Amino acid sequence: MSTVCLQVFVTEASRHHGKLTYEWLLDAAQAAGIGGGSAFQSVAGYGRHGRHDAGFFELAGELPVVVQFFGEAAAIDRLLQSVSDAGLKLVYAKLPAELGVTG
Repeated sequence: MSTVCLQVFVTEASRHHGKLTYEWLLDAAQAAGIGGGSAFQSVAGYGRHGRHDAGFFELAGELPVVVQFFGEAAAIDRLLQSVSDAGLKLVYAKLPAELGVTG
């Protein structure tokens, strides 16, 4: 099995069809057959839209969120196709991964 780690970067308040984008991604991943995913809120970050820090009240809602999935390459590709079909333009990283259990 070819396991892949997919990380998608959004802002915490971004929405797609009235739903928070990270929630939409989690739902789309489940529909694509990916076994699990998580969304992680950042305390600070920077990227193509500048720097964002949790300490600035006026930037509320603009902090980065990383939505991460591990799954088979085909399922990850289905998710990325769903994102494209939905008209979303999101930055992502797709990396080979090895999963295991300690002990």
